[in-house]
Amino acid sequence: MRDDPREVAYRRALALVTALVTLVGGLWAVLTPAFRAPDEPQHVNSALRLAYGGGWPPAGEALVGPAVDEARDQAALATDVPGRHLDRADVPAFVDVAPTPDADRGTVSDRNALADPIPPGSSTRHLDPEAVDQMTQHPPLYYAVAAGVLRVTGLAEARWDHQLLALRLFDVVLVLPLPLLAAASVRRLARSRPAALVAASFTLFVPQVGHILGSVTNDALVTLSGAATAYLCVRVLTGDVRLRTAAALGAVVGVGLLTKVMAAFALPVVVAAYLMASGPRGRRVAGVLVAGGAAFAVGGWWWLRNLLVLGTVQPVGIPDRFLDDAEPQGLWYFLRTVVTSLTRSFFGNFGWLELRLPDAVFWTAAVVVALLCALAVLRGPARRATAVLLLQPVALWCGVLVNAWPDYAAHGWISAVQGRYLFAGLLALSAGTAVGLLVLLGPRLRRATPWVLVAAGLASASGLAYGFWGFYQGPGESPADAAARWAGWSPLTGPQLVVAGAVVVLVWIAAVVAAARFARSASAADTPTAAAATAPTAAAGSGSSA
Repeated sequence: MRDDPREVAYRRALALVTALVTLVGGLWAVLTPAFRAPDEPQHVNSALRLAYGGGWPPAGEALVGPAVDEARDQAALATDVPGRHLDRADVPAFVDVAPTPDADRGTVSDRNALADPIPPGSSTRHLDPEAVDQMTQHPPLYYAVAAGVLRVTGLAEARWDHQLLALRLFDVVLVLPLPLLAAASVRRLARSRPAALVAASFTLFVPQVGHILGSVTNDALVTLSGAATAYLCVRVLTGDVRLRTAAALGAVVGVGLLTKVMAAFALPVVVAAYLMASGPRGRRVAGVLVAGGAAFAVGGWWWLRNLLVLGTVQPVGIPDRFLDDAEPQGLWYFLRTVVTSLTRSFFGNFGWLELRLPDAVFWTAAVVVALLCALAVLRGPARRATAVLLLQPVALWCGVLVNAWPDYAAHGWISAVQGRYLFAGLLALSAGTAVGLLVLLGPRLRRATPWVLVAAGLASASGLAYGFWGFYQGPGESPADAAARWAGWSPLTGPQLVVAGAVVVLVWIAAVVAAARFARSASAADTPTAAAATAPTAAAGSGSSA
């Protein structure tokens, strides 16, 4: 039997959209200057420590090794990039530093990878915070896998910039399943191929995703775990209450829990999914128990161990922040500052939160996403299932606010407020936005899909261009000067960077063409049926869709 031509066209378009999302992340990996992403030196240092058998010291007792210290100096990290939102007169400019020649860049080996151990009875409180690797406040799974990547690829002993690029590309690979999972989720929720393609392209509209997940960060594994959790919750919500699905759901939540505490915010979503699912009550109760047991066995035990041994769920990684206390300015100031910072750093706050997208850009994007998600919940197919799915980013958003309040109330600090903490909920936002657009456009979404991909490519290109300007182009300089500086700092050559950019453009064009062919091949059946709108479990069978 020949495949449905609409399905063939859809799969081709989805494959190209997935390739585009992945390649954009790869381009961010080579665009961002070395270590110019949040906590990237410490992330690399923790991976190196495990690669060289340095173990996982208690929180606050891990130090940055000599190799990473030297790499930070050679990368001119103690400088300000030209696009920084505030100039600091006492900090040198990145554009005034000549790139370290490739031949002079340090090599990591067993002689310099590990820091000297802290003498017994000593602490890190007297040290500069930059000397402390606070990542041991987290579980070690991501770093163990990253260390394995360095060992398997033969890069455990290599130039630091080669290691950095390899680990960045490893994180890009972790993100590769996200568009596929988003598309599969929307097909089960709305039975619409056009909406599935829109969901797959969602992260292209959020430049911060490419920037962060194209860097070395444990958020990459948390994002993958969150996406897999959301997809499996969609399966549960559309009628799949088999125990093997529950076991898989618990396992992926457990992987997230063995990576970072943000994964814990998926647990209420899992419970809600089983509460709202159809099927025998006993089977649903058993599903919750199996999922919970698997999650605890894989990663939940880490946090119980912290509570029993350390007396806290998550210990503080840097004991003293050396910040002077300030007078809190009230609840309204706290909410205004936190919501703005969280929204900006979700959509685009590149570097170490140095390059800020204009306010109008990120607020417009936030309002559009919020309105489309609200439309999906109020009028879309599978409304209850979509509402449950969107609990994931809502819980993460509320969790960030609640976590930030005690420090603010006690010391006047606003800390740990970064949009990347919401990335575990990216699939839910992708699905909500796509279903909302389906409600808004109806059958016209099929014809609009190629234009959505055009817009997605332009949004990605704008974010990359903004990063290129902010990282490399000094006052009064031309783009050619900035490109030469980029090539000078990069482990790739100038021609290699040109090829990387050209490949991304070609795949973008191919994705738009494939989406246009899909739109032509599709029929009027490319809209959600009345049955899908009233019975979300109808999508739980073979996965067929219009």
